[in-house]
Amino acid sequence: MKKVCFLSMDSLENYVADDELAIAPLGELGWQVETVSWRKADVDWNDFHAVIIRTPWDYQRDPESFLNVLESINSSNARLENPLEIVHWNLNKNYLKDLDNAGIPIVPTEFSNLQITENAIDDWFDKFKTGELIIKPAVSATAEFTYRVKEFFPELEKVFRSRDYLVQPFISQIINEGEYSLFYFDGSYSHTILKAPKADDFRVQEEHGGIITAVKPDESLLASAQKALDFISPVPLYARIDLVRDQRGRFCIMELELIEPALYFRMDEGSASRFARAFDDRMMR
Repeated sequence: MKKVCFLSMDSLENYVADDELAIAPLGELGWQVETVSWRKADVDWNDFHAVIIRTPWDYQRDPESFLNVLESINSSNARLENPLEIVHWNLNKNYLKDLDNAGIPIVPTEFSNLQITENAIDDWFDKFKTGELIIKPAVSATAEFTYRVKEFFPELEKVFRSRDYLVQPFISQIINEGEYSLFYFDGSYSHTILKAPKADDFRVQEEHGGIITAVKPDESLLASAQKALDFISPVPLYARIDLVRDQRGRFCIMELELIEPALYFRMDEGSASRFARAFDDRMMR
């Protein structure tokens, strides 16, 4: 059988992952899956036909080392999915500028590397005409170091002293409706979920108690996601497009997840098979 690696991390304890659901469909197509931590030393990536970045959900703590591993994979005989050029673009959330410049609606965002001060917080409240802000690192995963801010507090200055970060108005629809995630495999639509935070929280990730529901997207949601998908080049093996509705009812991009998104196979019965077929088709081309 041909060998494919699911790139992961040392331990997924306290995380929710369901990539194992894709192992049997891949096996039916002649693929043997091995899960390997990106931190494991002395891996011969030439042993694999392909390496699929799946659950390295601690990469943001050492992005330089993570990229070095991906460079090694990319220099081997193994095919890296998603491609390295997509990873480089998607690693820093400054890619949102590119979407905005292309006329694709995003959640209003200020990009900064300046020291966070009380005056700066007040200025952002005024700029966005809001009483609450979201501040998060430009390189992040699983909502780590993401803050919902109503006023300045010293921890912000400490956490973001040496990190580039994003500032956004808090979008109340995250609480009232939730955040939509649409999944695409090799450019084709697969399924959609709605993620909502638990009571008294704003984070939608399951690790923080988020509530996940399978939903059928309406045409406006599909059109908004498709516009973002069409912007991505080259076409990725997998893409998760996160959108939220703004106060005018318009769907805006929260994030494009193109590196290591949870794909929620368990939320759609046919999704793992669609993923396996999309991967196999790409490898045949």
